[in-house]
Amino acid sequence: MTSEVMTSTAGYWYEDSAVSAVDVLNALRRYRTAESAAQRRAREALGIGENALLALRFLIDAERDGRTVNAKDLAERLEITAASTSALVDRLVRSGHVERHADPNDRRGVILTATGTSMRHALRVIEELDARALEVTEHLPSNEMAVVVDFLDEMVRVVDELDAGSDHLRRA
Repeated sequence: MTSEVMTSTAGYWYEDSAVSAVDVLNALRRYRTAESAAQRRAREALGIGENALLALRFLIDAERDGRTVNAKDLAERLEITAASTSALVDRLVRSGHVERHADPNDRRGVILTATGTSMRHALRVIEELDARALEVTEHLPSNEMAVVVDFLDEMVRVVDELDAGSDHLRRA
């Protein structure tokens, strides 16, 4: 008979395998890193920057929903100045990603649309990312989806509050 002493519970059914809050936050960070890398690859494939990708996505979503978008709408959505929006739109028009059209409801107005080629390319890249994410999400039971949505909404609230506090500190 041996006199071995077990100093670890590894591998036993009663081992504590609960996921900790740190594990959840680390998983969230890994996801954000992976998503950022995927967005970078999408921007590189389209030859555009971050705001330009966000602008294209906004224009594509608006077209799908039957909405029109002007420079003011785009500025509000991206939370950038009118001057920055103008420069962004100019770059997107020069690169062939966006077209300007006269607004039929306002003869001085201009409507922005993603071009057919750019839209198809951007849609392919964006839809591939969205389809893969949706596929993973659909495997969750609905009660777990609700938990995830509540958690992420709470994380958004915390980050937004932190950002608002940072703005206050910068002004002080």
